Order: sequence, then C-alpha cells, then structure tokens
Amino acid sequence: MHAVSDGTGFLISDVSRLLRRRFDERARLIGVTRPQWRALITLYRHEGIQQGALADLLEVEPITLCRMVDRMADAGLIERRRHPADRRVWKLYLTDKAHPLIDQLRSIADAVLATALEGLSPDAVDVFVATLDLVRLNLAADTNRAEVAHG
Repeated sequence: MHAVSDGTGFLISDVSRLLRRRFDERARLIGVTRPQWRALITLYRHEGIQQGALADLLEVEPITLCRMVDRMADAGLIERRRHPADRRVWKLYLTDKAHPLIDQLRSIADAVLATALEGLSPDAVDVFVATLDLVRLNLAADTNRAEVAHG
C-alpha cells in the first residue's frame, strides 16, 4: 500500500467544498438553498419517508427539518400525509410542482460535475468513481464495526 500524503484528506475535503459551492451558486439562481435541495433530492430518493427518518438521513435535528418542511410545504413543493396506520406520524411526498425543480437541480449537478471532471477520459472517470465508491464502502464498514464494538 502506498503511503498517503497528509494532504489527501484535505484535498478530498476541498474538492467536496468546491463542488458544493459551485452547485449552491447555481441553485440559488433558481431560488433553492442547499438545505432545500438536499431535502428535495433525498425525498425524491425516499418518497413516502417519515419526517424523523428524513431528518436522520439529512443528519439534522427533527425540529430543523420540521421548519424546512413547513417552508417547502408552504411553497407547494412537499406535502405531508398522515400515516395510514398511525395518525401521529407524517409521511412526506413531493408535489407535482417539485419535479421540474428537481430536474433543474439535476441539470445543475450534471453541469458542475462535467466541469469538475473536465480533461478526464471516460475510463479515468470510471476508475475515479469506482475508487471513491470503495473508499466510501471502507469508511461505512469501519463505522459499522465501531458501532458494533461500542454497542
């Protein structure tokens, strides 16, 4: 195994920060904040999820998500529906108004990523993505081992 320089973690963090910044700049032009686009995209992937579970996925406090959902519901992007078996539980769904916005966000993400990967061959992109996926899996497995070890 190669020794990894001390700067590798900083480089990964810097690339992530720059990707978010470029995306945020463009998303703001269509009136969407970072927390909103994260919530919309996550809800798109997990439509019908309960608010608490969405808060967990977004790694935010439930009250913070509740306020965000309130604003997006007022904007007509999200709707709450009562759980059929438990009226205390709310499930979240995107509205028809949200789907064109999500399409715009996807286009923005594609453009930002295309800029970021400029100059890489398709094969290099495939290797890069596979490498990042392996790194993510390694870290997720390490987290799972730590959780098991600490109960």
